[in-house]
Amino acid sequence: MTDTFSSRRTITAGGVNLRLAHLPSLENQGFNISRLPYSMRILLENLLRREDGVVVPAEDIEAVARWDPNAEPSTEIAFMPARVLLQDFTGVPAVVDLAAMRDAMVEMGGDAKKINPLQPAELVIDHSVQVDEYGSAAAFLINVEKEFERNRERYAFLKWGQQAFDDFKVVPPGTGIVHQVNLEYLGRVVMTGGSSNGSDQEPHQPPMAYPDTLVGTDSHTTMINGLGILGWGVGGIEAEAAMLGQPISMLVPQVVGFRIVGELSPGATATDLVLTVTQMLRSKGVVGKFVEYFGPGIAKLPVADRATLANMSPEYGATCGIFPVDEVTLEYLRFTGRSEEQVALVEAYMKEQGLFHTPDSPEAGYSDTMELDLSTVEPSLAGPKRPQDRILLGDVKASFMDGLSDLMGPGGGGKKSPLVIADGTGESASGVAVAEETGVEITATGVKTSWRGATFELSHGSVVVAAITSCTNTSNPYVMVAAGLLARNAVGKGLESKPWVKTSLAPGSKVVTDYL
Repeated sequence: MTDTFSSRRTITAGGVNLRLAHLPSLENQGFNISRLPYSMRILLENLLRREDGVVVPAEDIEAVARWDPNAEPSTEIAFMPARVLLQDFTGVPAVVDLAAMRDAMVEMGGDAKKINPLQPAELVIDHSVQVDEYGSAAAFLINVEKEFERNRERYAFLKWGQQAFDDFKVVPPGTGIVHQVNLEYLGRVVMTGGSSNGSDQEPHQPPMAYPDTLVGTDSHTTMINGLGILGWGVGGIEAEAAMLGQPISMLVPQVVGFRIVGELSPGATATDLVLTVTQMLRSKGVVGKFVEYFGPGIAKLPVADRATLANMSPEYGATCGIFPVDEVTLEYLRFTGRSEEQVALVEAYMKEQGLFHTPDSPEAGYSDTMELDLSTVEPSLAGPKRPQDRILLGDVKASFMDGLSDLMGPGGGGKKSPLVIADGTGESASGVAVAEETGVEITATGVKTSWRGATFELSHGSVVVAAITSCTNTSNPYVMVAAGLLARNAVGKGLESKPWVKTSLAPGSKVVTDYL
């Protein structure tokens, strides 16, 4: 590897010597690295470590080091993620392609074992699990058992892949949502390794340490940004290319700084916060840009809340929504069972590289900035169609009625046509009445259906599925506990779910004890 900027240094972390591409050393060469956003410093390190004069020329490194926040993106760079995250929908075809490549290698008289991912790849099976059983204590066990029965051949193949390929792991179904498993168990924040990760590992040299970065085959891969790890979602072809050691071509982005101050008020949750931020960022317009959160308020946000904000990057249109690594990050790593050696590595490396945020850290220069006082966040809901549509809690009923009318369309129960509502509110014995609060006419017309020996009449507006499965919400234990308390209090008031309602709960994760 080339080292035009003489950046190679050795540090000791947890009693282990490690080499790194030293960002602060560029300060002595006229580059103002301390004013770069944290996300840009991570991109800069990625290039600096991998400089070879061909894929990564010195000119690209200098372009990022001299990043102009006001310039339109025009410089193309080759970004190499440290690892690849897969979910089953797109991950299984990727493993099939690797297996096919091994077959082709055998046909050509070569060694099939030479076909391997060149970057660590982890596949979390979470998208295919169905909810057959619900509303019972045995629901989880029954659903996971059915999942293995339905897809036994697929899982046998994946288990073979895990044993056959180097640097490939599979997390089994029923363990959790891919992004939460990534946040709690798979994310390293700082990695160590050799040439397979784009670093110039040489004989008798300490291993390289470098920031954990990734691409994933799901748009909400950005949840990991809450842990200070740069990553985003890509298509299956791009992910496979990264697995095989091919860099991702990208333009040096603009970075929008989102300044957070204050503290959330009692009763306001991370869901309320993310809906507010999403609304603000969509109004600003951040498509194709990085969003970076900063300001004194981030110290008041636990990693769970940060991950909720980062997770919604696709909804507000940004490539990523990243937080810097700080003391809150270290506390989370310890809380989720990372080793003390790993935590020590993260702290030592990030501080040495100027990537560790403290209250005294100077604010970076951004392409644009926005600000939110957390104390102004109000309880909200999303919908009725898109997760980014924020509605204040007090406006939910009226919004639902308007949304239902719009969904029905002209002649099918639109705003000037009768609506069929199955909750019984204001319904007369004849089946026709007017809801006084909304002014919407209610009829008794509906659809009869049978379920578990009983017959029901369902109409427009009937709730038939009540599921908590969204990775945005299940990633956050505070929100999950709030949902549980709400349900408990509702039952205490005498409310209960209708017998035709399918209820389910898919927690973000449980303890990962082993791979497939």
